[in-house]
Amino acid sequence: MISLKSALAKPFAKRIYKSIQKWANNPVEAQEKVFQSLISKATSTAFGKDHDFISINSHEDFVKRVPIRDYEALKPYVEKVVAGEEDILWKGKPVYFAKTSGTTSGSKYIPITKESMPAHVEAARNAILMYIHETGNSKFVDGKMIFLQGSPILNEQNGIQLGRLSGIVAHYVPKYLQKNRLPSWETNCIEDWETKVDAIVEETLPENMTIISGIPSWVQMYFEKLQQKTGKKVGDIFKNFNLFIFGGVNYEPYRAKFENLIGRSVDSIELYPASEGFFAFQDTQKEKGMLLQLNSGIFYEFIRADEFFDENPKRITIKDVEIGVNYVMIISTNAGLWAYNIGDTIEFTSTKPYRVIVSGRIKHFISAFGEHVIGKEVEQAMQEALINSSISVSEFTVAPQINPEEGLPYHEWFIEFENEPKDLSDLARKIDESLQKQNSYYFDLIDGKVLQPLKITKVVKGGFQDYMKSIGKLGGQNKLPRLSNDRKIVERFSDKN
Repeated sequence: MISLKSALAKPFAKRIYKSIQKWANNPVEAQEKVFQSLISKATSTAFGKDHDFISINSHEDFVKRVPIRDYEALKPYVEKVVAGEEDILWKGKPVYFAKTSGTTSGSKYIPITKESMPAHVEAARNAILMYIHETGNSKFVDGKMIFLQGSPILNEQNGIQLGRLSGIVAHYVPKYLQKNRLPSWETNCIEDWETKVDAIVEETLPENMTIISGIPSWVQMYFEKLQQKTGKKVGDIFKNFNLFIFGGVNYEPYRAKFENLIGRSVDSIELYPASEGFFAFQDTQKEKGMLLQLNSGIFYEFIRADEFFDENPKRITIKDVEIGVNYVMIISTNAGLWAYNIGDTIEFTSTKPYRVIVSGRIKHFISAFGEHVIGKEVEQAMQEALINSSISVSEFTVAPQINPEEGLPYHEWFIEFENEPKDLSDLARKIDESLQKQNSYYFDLIDGKVLQPLKITKVVKGGFQDYMKSIGKLGGQNKLPRLSNDRKIVERFSDKN
């Protein structure tokens, strides 16, 4: 028998679907509206006065007056906001700071305002509602759902609450979902990740779990602990678990491993949240990519990744993007970030409507020899090499080996296997062939005998988790970079193997 909550979900989903179609079908108009609103509301802020917002009427005006900044360049303004000053980047004060650990900046304080906060909550809700509208499946709303996230404990600084984004969002779970939501508040507040996952296992085991959500690498840890405790597949423990919601990293390298742990395939929804904004979510099970949020107080600009480090790269808006080009995404938001480089690269998979995939980080690439290999390419190469094989990979990262003891330089792949290949060199060959097909620069370097084909170094089981723990980034929203242009990450693995 269908419950009232499940029955009501369908008309609500239909209503949300219709409202999303309005802006998705008028993308340029939606973005122009967001742009004009942002500029007019921030004209009297310190940033607006410094950059002559009162004279900005078009994107061309904006480009002339507002240079691209990363966190370091915006920091002088952020520090004033942190000190308690008002009307600096946005009117008034932010309601929160999402505190993140930056690799170059120490702690970053990303403002969240009363205008920007709703989008963080609504986008995740809308992703589920679009799934209900498309599939007709709403039974899962009666079961229990879990989001593996950071602690919701917040601190206060000059009247502004600060904490991790996932912890802030935990305070905004809609009332109708609160009874269904796990883990408990007490468990969610546990800081040590391994202790927390153990407590989550205990809490969820007796429950009817229908939705499980989180970054794949950390959900995998939860699944493995469930299996160790019970000796059962996750799908047998939770018979009604049919929806996995994830974000932060590409799910494909994990999919085979997950289906093995679960014992069957389950539907999945991909999200693209960040402290700076909730940018996109998967709106259909039938098409590749996530629907870019063009109506959520975020104005987008794009720069071709291969031109990004030029002296004066061209900044374009949504109307001029092309499918399949690697772009650096630049954002201006109703949280007071202006022409801000979040460091992500994206590709459009569709322009009717505008859907994107995250292709990597502008800082995370290998171009030690001019090859400019990006995250999407190494993930696809791994994925293609594992097709029709029994090999299972837990985690991997790639680095250049510039000064080998003998022979030509090469890319070194550090791989932690769940199920090892019989022939490591055959797997290396398949990965290399895929990479050469995808990246013509890499092909030319191999073909011209500048590089030799890649080599694989095995990482002991649990090695990457130990590494993340050693740098204080175990669990939560933390992710292992897929590739680096130096050997800082892999130094510890090279010694052991």
